Amino acid sequence: MAVGVIIIGDEILSGRRADKHLPKVIELLKARGLALEWAEYIGDDPVRITATLQRTFASGDIVFSTGGIGATPDDQTRQCAAAALGVPLELHPEAAVLIRQRISEMHPASAAEPVDFTSIENLHRLNMGVFPRGASIIPNGYNKIPGFSVAGHHFVPGFPVMAWPMIEWVLDTHYAHLHHATPHAEKSLLVFELPESTLTPLMEQIERDFAGVRVFSLPSVGDAQRGEIYARRHIDLGVKGEPEAVAAAFVKLREGVHALGGDIVEPEHPGKP
Repeated sequence: MAVGVIIIGDEILSGRRADKHLPKVIELLKARGLALEWAEYIGDDPVRITATLQRTFASGDIVFSTGGIGATPDDQTRQCAAAALGVPLELHPEAAVLIRQRISEMHPASAAEPVDFTSIENLHRLNMGVFPRGASIIPNGYNKIPGFSVAGHHFVPGFPVMAWPMIEWVLDTHYAHLHHATPHAEKSLLVFELPESTLTPLMEQIERDFAGVRVFSLPSVGDAQRGEIYARRHIDLGVKGEPEAVAAAFVKLREGVHALGGDIVEPEHPGKP
C-alpha cells in the first residue's frame, strides 16, 4: 500500500501560487515513519480530475488530495470524486451540522433578525458539505467546514492552514497502525572525482547482493550554500531500506568507492574525508 498526493488547482500550474503541500506532506509522513511514493499536479479540469481519481481509486493506495472542495464553479473535486466512484453526491448530515454552526458563528450578534438557514447564500454554503455517497468527514479545526474521506482517499482544502492539520488528523486517526511499522534507514556519502558511469556497476552489484536495499545517486555541480564540503562537484551516493541490510550494504558501498579511487566524505563526519 503506497501513499500518494494529488495537488489540484490552476493557480499552482500557472504560478499564481507556489505549492507548499508537497514538502509538508513528506514531512508529516516522515515524522510517522512513512514515505510518499508518488505525487501528481492537476489543474481545475473536471475530465482530467475524474480520470485521475478513477485510476487512483483502483490502485488501493492511500491518497491525499488538496484543493477544489469549495463551492465555487472552479471547485470540481467533490463532483469528480463522485463521478469516478459512480455514486451520487449527498449532503452529509454531520457536515451540514458543522456548516450551520459556522454560519451561526458568522452571524452578527447585533443583527436584528435571526439566522435564515434557508437563504440562497446559506443554502449555497451547505454545498460544501455535499460529498460522494459513503464518505466520512475530516474535521476542520480552523473554520469547521469539513473535508471528506472515501475509498482510501482523503480530500482537504487547498489552504495550508486548514489542510495540514486535517492531514495530520487522518494519519493519526486512520493510519496510526502504520506509523513506524516498517523500519527504515538511509546512509550516504559524498563521492568526488568519479563519474556516475563508473559508479553504476557498483550500484547494481549492491542491489543484487542486498535484497530490499535501494541505491540512490544524486549528482551535483556544487552547492557552496550547503557548506564547504558541498562546494565541489560531487555525487551524493547512498543506500536505503531495512536498517540491518543498509548497514551492511553501506560498508560494501564505501569499500567499492575506495576501490574505484573515489575521494569520499561522509556528511555525518564532514571533517573526516
